[in-house]
Amino acid sequence: MIRVLIADDHPVVRQGLRTFLDLQDDITVVGEAGDGAEAVELVGELAPDVLLLDLKMPVLDGRGALERLSGVSTRVVVLTSVSDRSDVGPAMRAGASGFLYKDVDPTALVQAVRAVHGGQVLLAPEAAEAMLAGEGGGAARPAPVPLTEREREVLALIAAGRSNREIARSLLVAEKTVKTHVSNVLMKLGVQDRTQAALYAVRHGLA
Repeated sequence: MIRVLIADDHPVVRQGLRTFLDLQDDITVVGEAGDGAEAVELVGELAPDVLLLDLKMPVLDGRGALERLSGVSTRVVVLTSVSDRSDVGPAMRAGASGFLYKDVDPTALVQAVRAVHGGQVLLAPEAAEAMLAGEGGGAARPAPVPLTEREREVLALIAAGRSNREIARSLLVAEKTVKTHVSNVLMKLGVQDRTQAALYAVRHGLA
């Protein structure tokens, strides 16, 4: 089961999300938070697999919560009604694994929860455009790190949430070879894990 925590300051929104998500055979809602501080506290207590996090909340907003959740294993999906494109970059840099808007189709939201839980990085089309256009809060993006053609292929597949075994099958190479490529990609990008590598791919249009 995918254990989900919902953080939103509107009870009606929380109830609607809970009702729909609990209908899924592989998803269960383990808790609800009405503000960012409560969300951080409940993540520590409940250790959910996925946190659906609104950005505009009292006490502590979504970005503040993301900063406090740095390093936790819970995968965070920002789910917001705010259409400010400048929110996307800071949220993703702060550790979000997904960025969606509240007008998302319910079925697509369920698919997003499953995808993010499976290791993928997922952005709404508008959010992806904002990232790729470099509108992530005004900070200049560093030049892409030079990768070999094979490493770029591996990075794209990492961003798609593929395992080493699946990458090996896709590229028709040994899994041991894929592990070497993944290690080289992480080292060249200066990142610690596959999620950070996937975020790099999204930011630089390599996904």
